[in-house]
Amino acid sequence: MHVPQAITDQLRRRGADVLTAIEDGWPERNDGDLLEHAQELGRGVFTQDIRFKALADAWQRQARPFAGLVFGHQLGGTIGQFVRDLELITKASEPEEWRNTIEYLPFS
Repeated sequence: MHVPQAITDQLRRRGADVLTAIEDGWPERNDGDLLEHAQELGRGVFTQDIRFKALADAWQRQARPFAGLVFGHQLGGTIGQFVRDLELITKASEPEEWRNTIEYLPFS
């Protein structure tokens, strides 16, 4: 959600299973609906939207389940850094490991 197309494209070139909210028919839904939908699909969310991260923070404090969120501030890293770290996440972990967690990128 709120991610440059270049990140999506590069992850796909590297074999990552990526589904954007727009491709899934969710471009106009509110953030809460999207976070619930991702939970239903068992898919974590990557966003660069600070409001979406704030929602996940609130859900975490309320012990409300969600599939996991990875946040990368738009000014916090390069597209290459985000792609590298997201590729690592998709290849070295399982979706259930990310449930109810919030991670910040870039790692380094």
